Amino acid sequence: MRLGVIDVGSNTVHLLVVDAQPGGHPTPDYSHKVELRLAEHLTPEGDISDEGARTLAGFVADCVEVAESRGATELLPFATSAIREAGNTEAVLDLVRDTSGVELDILPGEEEARATFLAVRRWFGWSAGRLLNVDIGGGSLELAAGLDEQPDAAISLPLGAGRLSRALEHDPPERAEVKALRKRIRSEIATAQPALTKVGTPQLVAGSSKTVRSLARACGAAPRGEGLYVPRVLRFEDLAELTPRLLRMTAAQRAGLPGVSASRAHQLAAGALVLEAVLELSGVDELAVSPWALREGLILRFLDGLGR
Repeated sequence: MRLGVIDVGSNTVHLLVVDAQPGGHPTPDYSHKVELRLAEHLTPEGDISDEGARTLAGFVADCVEVAESRGATELLPFATSAIREAGNTEAVLDLVRDTSGVELDILPGEEEARATFLAVRRWFGWSAGRLLNVDIGGGSLELAAGLDEQPDAAISLPLGAGRLSRALEHDPPERAEVKALRKRIRSEIATAQPALTKVGTPQLVAGSSKTVRSLARACGAAPRGEGLYVPRVLRFEDLAELTPRLLRMTAAQRAGLPGVSASRAHQLAAGALVLEAVLELSGVDELAVSPWALREGLILRFLDGLGR
């Protein structure tokens, strides 16, 4: 089966065409994406702007055409926090449907955490034991922990790197901005800690998402060119050293770091503050980087349903 996955995230709208079958490894065929940064371009009222909604609808229509041209027989379209939390969600969904014929599935935050956890569990396997996964998106932070393929605890917090970067108004950010944001982040994460610790101490702590991969690369993890199966880790001591450096840099300077794209550089400092707080409050020294995340989790769930 050739499956087209349309992922409307808070940063990027991404079509991934994969060859997949129940019990098999999803094999990417083609990728088509654009960075809309929906999490950063909301009106003061919290709505997605008319221009943003039209651009989104047009690109989703393009994704449908590309998927069909690549031979996709099924579409799996979904959206996350930027549309989920917008004040005009229904109007945006109607426009996307009228323009493209696509009915976007809006994932609740907890469901986002669960699907990502499934992907990370499948990637690392049962030998990883009890697992804690950290996923930093553009609009939200997902935390999930458990021993099986379905986590015992799944939490979504409004701590995405794109969302939080709006609180750092200066470039580089001023000390007062950083202090206030760090306090906000730690307070939010502390509310989630009891639910995570209640399910037991993890044998493996993993991280997924572009932000985590970029931070790991900036801390010395293997570059993407070395392949998908090279183990990559991010150590807390390296992150604790990197974070103050990021906060002293401009976005342009961050873009010069290995593994950091110019389009994501402005979000990296906020993302580092989030990840640093999660690891410190959880007492974690090292995080294993997962190349699979939400998209792969939804593909696997879809295939599991076909298998049944």
